[in-house]
Amino acid sequence: MLLFLVRSARVSAACLFLAGCFGEESDVALGSLERDRVALTATANEVLIDLPIPQGTFVEAGTVLAQLNPTEQQAVVNQAQAEVQKSKANLRKLLNGSREEDIAKARANVAGANAELVDAEASFQRYSNLTGRGTTSQAQLDSARAGRDAAAASLKSAEEELKELVAGSRPEDIDIARAELAAAEASLMTQMTILSDLTITASRDGVLDNLPWNLGERVTVGSPVAVLLAGNAPYARVYVPEPHRVKIKEGDKLKVRVDGLDASIEGHVRWISSDPSFTPYYALNQSERARLMYVAEIQLPDSASDLPNGVPAQVVLP
Repeated sequence: MLLFLVRSARVSAACLFLAGCFGEESDVALGSLERDRVALTATANEVLIDLPIPQGTFVEAGTVLAQLNPTEQQAVVNQAQAEVQKSKANLRKLLNGSREEDIAKARANVAGANAELVDAEASFQRYSNLTGRGTTSQAQLDSARAGRDAAAASLKSAEEELKELVAGSRPEDIDIARAELAAAEASLMTQMTILSDLTITASRDGVLDNLPWNLGERVTVGSPVAVLLAGNAPYARVYVPEPHRVKIKEGDKLKVRVDGLDASIEGHVRWISSDPSFTPYYALNQSERARLMYVAEIQLPDSASDLPNGVPAQVVLP
């Protein structure tokens, strides 16, 4: 009888212990420590020519992590720069107008054309008088008249050319030249951006976690060239049971237990999902709703920056 009572007491104690364990686990969200993974991708199908930083190194934003071959793109940039210089020179030419030498030449042409017209007019008058006296033919008079008219047209053309040189460039031509220069400069900026993208730099502070490509390989467009684990301290990515979801909001402070550490760490909720990770197809009863899980991220303080990724963690729920 005494032995039976002892065994009953042990069973009761075990049941109470298990009940306490299950009750405690129901107030804990399970997960692991993580950091933001930043994948820096290739923008061109080029050969990888330099990997200056080894994996596992902490880098600051702007640090060069990889270099793709820039030879071909540099040639495109040089060509775009030449187009900009050409457009600038054309615009300066239009703004400066005609040279003094060209204007002087045009004035000389006007003077020469005027002299030819005077001579042609004199010849026409002479043939006109001779024809009136009957000493020359009508054909010679017509030829003299044509020569006079041609000289007058040449003078008019020379005078118009001189006016054009003196007036300078048309405003419409200057506007066209400015637009061509703006287009050339925009093209140059685009090509320089493409060239700079061949140098893969860290976009955030963090640890260089992975270099998927080997030196000398030709990378594919859009593939990750370097992977960063950004940020100083990790965050706990955990799954919050449905009954606790309404009690948690962004900014709340929660205790985080990390495997291997005796003391818990206080963190704050930086994000929690509004949609459950596991959603049954139809309506849920009470027992099924308790199985829903909401992903949450609890950011740890900078004092926990030495903690590695992937370590199991538990968050004490309110």
